[in-house]
Amino acid sequence: MQRLQAFLSEEKNVHMEHLEDLVLNGGVDGTRQAINFLRSLRDMMSGRTTQPINTTVKWDGAPAIFAGVDPRDGKFFVAKKGVFNVKPLLYKTQSEIRSAKELPADLKSKFAIALSEFSKLGITDIIQGDLLFTKSDLKKTKIDGESNLTFQPNTIVYAVPVGSGLAGKIGRAKIGVIWHTKYTGKSLESMKADFTADIVGKLKKTPTVFMDNATYRDVSGVATFTEDETTEVTNILSTIGRKFRGIDTSVMNAIAENNDLNTRIKAFINSRVREQEDIGSPRAFVRDMVEYLMKYYDEQIESKKTERGKAPARQKKEDMLKVATQPEALVDIFTIYKHIQEVKSMFIKKMDTTKRIGTFLKTKDGYKVTEQEGYVAIDHSGNAIKLVDRLQFSYANFSPEVLKGWQKV
Repeated sequence: MQRLQAFLSEEKNVHMEHLEDLVLNGGVDGTRQAINFLRSLRDMMSGRTTQPINTTVKWDGAPAIFAGVDPRDGKFFVAKKGVFNVKPLLYKTQSEIRSAKELPADLKSKFAIALSEFSKLGITDIIQGDLLFTKSDLKKTKIDGESNLTFQPNTIVYAVPVGSGLAGKIGRAKIGVIWHTKYTGKSLESMKADFTADIVGKLKKTPTVFMDNATYRDVSGVATFTEDETTEVTNILSTIGRKFRGIDTSVMNAIAENNDLNTRIKAFINSRVREQEDIGSPRAFVRDMVEYLMKYYDEQIESKKTERGKAPARQKKEDMLKVATQPEALVDIFTIYKHIQEVKSMFIKKMDTTKRIGTFLKTKDGYKVTEQEGYVAIDHSGNAIKLVDRLQFSYANFSPEVLKGWQKV
């Protein structure tokens, strides 16, 4: 359970795991947590709950930005993720930003604007968000014959029709940000993250800052499951439940408790994602994964020059073999993993129907429609996980055909 809590109840929102990876990270407890997340989302999206699970939209902003008051001296600051370093890296004055060797020139400009503009918002705690744009990032772009106000902080191009009220608000702003996490505590070291807070509602408003909460809102009512969709999700969840009840828990927990093996398995999964390949047949997947693991650990042993150096590598291989020699248990585990991905994809597709801002990928041949980066689901205990279509965004992130916001064309 300790490993599960390390992934779920993060005090600092600097890393978050995919829903299906709870199976690998938390073993039996993690899988149960994933199933409970899916049940809660099903109930919310079929209108069967009075306590909907909190869900936020993942915006493809860059960089992550923090703003707030340093509890050590009461001074306002802006920061990147270095805010939680042993020696916090904060910017409290324009001169500190100008002299910051770790900030490239373009980020110095953005952080200078952020320090000036965010100081007007009346921030009393520490909040974290995704930076969307500063004034110079806004462009008028024709997409499919329609004039749009666009900005591209990272991979996704966000587009709003020129002449709309939303485009007007964005056009008047000097900086745009989506806030998603609030931190409270008496010291930077003891700060606790709150993913569910209404951040914007408690801030002062100024037309020079375009901002919103990341909170997912189905204001149009279109992201509700039909009866047939609810039944389909329930049937898959029942299949997961039956498989889970018969699982070899020792193998499942062995993966969660072996950090090195856990990392290698996820590396193999990510290599498949980059090749646009999903789990496919769990049995074939397990066969390929075991082959990969054997090769990796053998290479690790061979890379050591002395017997003394080879011993730890051999021990890691032996620990791996305790799991790899249980193929039926592994097939069951990755059958569950695959079904969790299937249900997750159904939620993502339904939630994608509610987006207010157009999302595109910029390619050398023009613009290609894409969906939101994904979502974050937060349960009633404050545990948070990612809901992301990994194949879609592996294409966007790794394909040389997709031009990123930081690339010069």
